[in-house]
Amino acid sequence: MENSHKFFKNIKCKYFPCHEISDNDNFNCLLCYCPLYFLGDKCGGNFKYDDANNVKNCIDCHLPHTPKYYDVIVLKLKEVRKKGDSL
Repeated sequence: MENSHKFFKNIKCKYFPCHEISDNDNFNCLLCYCPLYFLGDKCGGNFKYDDANNVKNCIDCHLPHTPKYYDVIVLKLKEVRKKGDSL
């Protein structure tokens, strides 16, 4: 697979797939926990806040589980790092 360092699938995981998507063949487990979660509403993903406890709910977000978004996530993390360096 081209760019295989950007993709990993663990079909033996008891949570696989943790999100329902139409193409489980390309479900990316590399970023099992989204590295952008801490950005709150600035993460860029499809999320909601649960009304009852105001916790971020990412069940409808497929950003970290789609191989084509790997580079987008890395760029966003680099931006955060740059801003942190200037604080």
